[in-house]
Amino acid sequence: MPANHNASPEKHSPSALGRAGGPLSWALKLGAWAVGLAVAGFAALLLVVGVAMVMAYPNLPDISDLADYKPKLPLRVFTADGQLMGEFGEERRNLTPIKDIPQVMKDAVLSIEDNRFYQHGGVDYLGILRAGIANLGRMKSQGASTITMQVARNVYLSSEKTYTRKIYEILLTYKLEHMLTKDQILEIYMNQIFLGNRAYGFASAAETYFGKPLKDITIAEAAMLAGLPKAPSAYNPISNPKRARSRQLYIIERMEDNQYITAAQAKAAKSEPLKLRSASDKKILHAEYVAETVRQMVFAQYGQDTYTRGLNVYTTVQSTEQMAAYKALRQGIMDFERRQIYRGPEKFIDLPTDPKKLDDAIDDALEEHPDNGDVLSAVVLEASPRKVVVIRQNGEQITLSGDGLKPAQSGLSDKTPPAKQVRKGALVRITQTPKGAWEITQLPEVEGALVAITPQTGAIRALVGGFDFAKNKFNHVTQAWRQPGSSFKPFIYSAALEKGFTPATMVNDAPLFFDSGVTGGQPWEPKNYDGKFDGLMSLRTGLAKSKNMVSIRILQAVGARPAQEWVTRFGFDEDKHPAFLTMALGAGSVTPMQMATGYAVFANGGHLVQPHLITRITDFKDRVLVESPAVAQLDEPSVIPARNAFVMTSLLQEVTRSGTAARAQGTLKRPDIYGKTGTTNDAMDAWFAGYQTNLAAVVWIGYDTPRKLGDRETGGGLSLPVWISFMETALRNVPVSEPPVPEGVVNVSGDWMYEEYAKGGGISSLGAGNDSSGKSPNAALPPADERNRILDLFRN
Repeated sequence: MPANHNASPEKHSPSALGRAGGPLSWALKLGAWAVGLAVAGFAALLLVVGVAMVMAYPNLPDISDLADYKPKLPLRVFTADGQLMGEFGEERRNLTPIKDIPQVMKDAVLSIEDNRFYQHGGVDYLGILRAGIANLGRMKSQGASTITMQVARNVYLSSEKTYTRKIYEILLTYKLEHMLTKDQILEIYMNQIFLGNRAYGFASAAETYFGKPLKDITIAEAAMLAGLPKAPSAYNPISNPKRARSRQLYIIERMEDNQYITAAQAKAAKSEPLKLRSASDKKILHAEYVAETVRQMVFAQYGQDTYTRGLNVYTTVQSTEQMAAYKALRQGIMDFERRQIYRGPEKFIDLPTDPKKLDDAIDDALEEHPDNGDVLSAVVLEASPRKVVVIRQNGEQITLSGDGLKPAQSGLSDKTPPAKQVRKGALVRITQTPKGAWEITQLPEVEGALVAITPQTGAIRALVGGFDFAKNKFNHVTQAWRQPGSSFKPFIYSAALEKGFTPATMVNDAPLFFDSGVTGGQPWEPKNYDGKFDGLMSLRTGLAKSKNMVSIRILQAVGARPAQEWVTRFGFDEDKHPAFLTMALGAGSVTPMQMATGYAVFANGGHLVQPHLITRITDFKDRVLVESPAVAQLDEPSVIPARNAFVMTSLLQEVTRSGTAARAQGTLKRPDIYGKTGTTNDAMDAWFAGYQTNLAAVVWIGYDTPRKLGDRETGGGLSLPVWISFMETALRNVPVSEPPVPEGVVNVSGDWMYEEYAKGGGISSLGAGNDSSGKSPNAALPPADERNRILDLFRN
């Protein structure tokens, strides 16, 4: 019994439990094996990673250039007063130092992208582990990449998802953290990241989405922008406002959780309405034709580097005047469009009954027909002669009625052909009147141009080359060669002053007739615009009333060839103005820029100035590369005598006071306004060219393929109102400034004339003794080779 008693405890002793086959023994062995395998696996992993790093490290890119970070920077074009007019380059970026990035923008980015950025060493191991588990479980990634890792990937590596690329990314991250400070890394990230709509970096994105500089960003706007790096297209506030809004709210909450903002600030940010920038934004400076002109000039100098060097080009354009020119020309063209027959909707679409399909159909249609400035596109949901309901791309429904339907009244009739009828599914254009009411309109087919320069320097102050750059990139200011009509007459009158004419010279406004014996073909009988002949009148009155017979008689007396040579002094091309009598009526070819340059000669006292646009070019660090300020060009010899310019200014003042442009002085309420209307044969071109002593401006309106503007359309009715509207802004707060009286002129009975003609030495009358044919005895009739030209231009 004792033996048994001693044996029994041994069976259950600790040593017995630990023998082979015991439960504890197996547990210990399994634990040991697990630890051993883990250690071996970890050692193998370290060995693999170590070998990979040893092999990969020498192949890492050189990042020393990041110490002097130079990303691809676009060409940026500015006005004289620093307003951005245009950017050119694949990547729109405004390089902003970290010290100039507002704290709220940095806080928003750190909250969503890498809140421990200033604490970790470049790699967030917990984040990597979390992402790895998520990926194994086929879950959505929780975001393991730190800001430093994103910089490594975005600047130097591809976005492919491979283990090799990840190893390179981690190695490069450590290298970046070793070489650069945290602020340097964050600065690169904030400037390099793509944020949609061709915007790179948050400064560019602030301009793109909100039309404001980054320094003025609010918490709500910063949160919206901070949501873009993850997926710029998915969270784009313009194209995907709902998803963008959801992410913005989440980021605001993260900013509050991380104590970057208070609860009150978070609440205010969530309720703040965001004003996104759009093509119809009235604050956008429309200077696309200027910017494109600058781009071409800079590209000729720098080639492809133009789009990556970060060049900043400063111009002579004044932003206030540029916007006034843009608005004035568009308004003038739209006013003309209201007088035209409605041409019908741009297209028709089927409107599904399913709400989702309906939204998609409307979005697709309006995407193909985007807004054109303040001429907006919309789809008709309901139409009747008394009411039209349309929907915009943003879902806004607008009801039009009353006067808002008048421009399209013909399209609302039941008798209108289906292709021109305003009906359900029609894609139409709408615009807002100055009083805030909506009306149906249509995109104009007519084009126009406005250019304004400083007469003393040639500095281009405003340039609008067409109704809309997106619609038609042809720059009508510099590229459109058109007949100037009566706006060319002052240059013929200027030539006459040097031949003994004075403002008091009496010229017969009587019919002129060239029979077949003279022309060698069909007879030519030129007419005045109004079809009337008023007999003898002074040179001053003849120009003020724009009498064609007076101009032709003057050119006959001066001689076509001498007049042709004279007009080249104003910058016109000799071959564009053949020495024919038709030159008296503006039958040659000019560009609006040439006309502005020519009128500037009168404005500055007789000097021909070259148009000047670029004043300075700097690099991205604002180091000056080119300096070319706009300076007075009056030191060069004058092209016409100062007294000639002064007398012509006096004559052109009469045009704006009592002649065809009397509306100018009447509206602007100032006497220092000078200019001339112009309407070509069959009203194919409408002009007004004029100036104040410190600003010369020209307006042209016409079709690209010349055709009649309308029987009642004239330069005085079409272009003059545009010029006046522009000058109302350009001359605001500018004191009245009339030219000083030069030597060699005297005033006789209210008329300025050359001193040597004051006592009757000049030509006192012209055409007063005509025979029954209407021919002037001293008229220089055109030679035979000119006759067909005359007939071709004036044959109806």
